[in-house]
Amino acid sequence: MTASAAPASPALLILAAGMGSRYGGLKQIDPMGPSGETVLDYSIFDALRAGFSRVVFVIRPELLDPFRAAVGSRWESRVPCAYAFQELSDVPPAFSALASARAKPWGTAHAIRAARRELASTPFAAINADDFYGADAFRVLAAHFASSPAPDAHAMAAFRLDQTLSEHGSVSRGVCLSAPDGTLAGIQEHTKISRAPDGSLSDAADPSAVLTGAEPVSMNCWGFLPSMFDELETAFSAFLASPAAADPKAEFTIPSVVDGMIRSGRGSIRLLPAASRWFGVTYREDRDTVRASIQSLVSQGLYPSPLA
Repeated sequence: MTASAAPASPALLILAAGMGSRYGGLKQIDPMGPSGETVLDYSIFDALRAGFSRVVFVIRPELLDPFRAAVGSRWESRVPCAYAFQELSDVPPAFSALASARAKPWGTAHAIRAARRELASTPFAAINADDFYGADAFRVLAAHFASSPAPDAHAMAAFRLDQTLSEHGSVSRGVCLSAPDGTLAGIQEHTKISRAPDGSLSDAADPSAVLTGAEPVSMNCWGFLPSMFDELETAFSAFLASPAAADPKAEFTIPSVVDGMIRSGRGSIRLLPAASRWFGVTYREDRDTVRASIQSLVSQGLYPSPLA
């Protein structure tokens, strides 16, 4: 009997091509840790501890030098790193004319698609560069990959809603709806969630919504198998062929691709509850809160300073 091959060691895909309009700057390389670490430095550190063995950064071509100087140089001698570029012109040939008229990036699903050559045969976690996910998120994703899932059985680390809010403004969150088998059945978007002084939560865009804070939400912390690239290619062509693509602000997003995949039965997303507390820099005012949160984790001995 031939022994089955061990699961491939997963890679970490970091989406760092955006600028952050509400934040007002390139927050992906803004120092947040006590020794000048960026938020994504902690994600890489946690991923390596969980068993990930490679890092791929998705950036815009013009950001390569400053990004590599601020972030890549920290890791290139410690783990294999690669760079993929999200470019407006990176579309199927039939849609090149549509791309030439575009000024705004195509969206998060397009950013993941940009790494298709680097990750064609590798399971990978896809995360935002400016979100702090915590060690547990990477542990549950690594465990999912190690379980030898079916080729179309992807995963997502889900966070408690009340652990993902900002003190400085309302937030948009996708509440995950779970099927009986623990997979994702759908995502219900709430666009203006905030916490009242008494601790209660509400969505100003949907006053009738009842939110307890315990709801699992998507924070773009995905665990994808290589088959996702075929799904992205099919979905991107369908998006570009639709009337929606003529809107210069329309985006090709990960939730829309995942939703289409689930509805068609072509794949599934296993919901993996993460015990970590998420925090991020949605607004510039969040910066001090994020720095204090990281300093607290360092003070508790959960991270070295500087990161080693």
